[in-house]
Amino acid sequence: MAIRKATAVWSGTLKAGKGALTTDSGTLKNTNYSFHDRFEDGKGTNPEELIAAAHAGCYAMALSGGLEKGGHPAEHIEAVAHVSLDMVDGKPTVTKSHIVCTAKVPGMDAATFHEIAVETKGGCPISRLLMGSAEISLEAKLA
Repeated sequence: MAIRKATAVWSGTLKAGKGALTTDSGTLKNTNYSFHDRFEDGKGTNPEELIAAAHAGCYAMALSGGLEKGGHPAEHIEAVAHVSLDMVDGKPTVTKSHIVCTAKVPGMDAATFHEIAVETKGGCPISRLLMGSAEISLEAKLA
């Protein structure tokens, strides 16, 4: 399987410093992030936002595969992951990823869709990564 790589460069102190993120694909190229972006109301990205993007993308792709395998290919899937960063034992900790998913799947009944959606929740690689330390919850419905 593939190995993916990203680089973070941080300059300065925790609160006054700043960082830049770059991925090998070039999707992120010196993308700014800071303490303000992460723990306050900054507008830059942060690691938790990137985890949310990874989880939403992984889940949507895995659900597409599960629906197709079940004989019901989706026309459209939208997954939004809400990643929570909370203080646990005095340390910032990712505690939860809640996925809200809506899919347009012609000819599929809600019960079968829900079954595949829930099965996918525990099966996508990012869910499996997070399961050891974070609660993963799901709201899934047909459009």
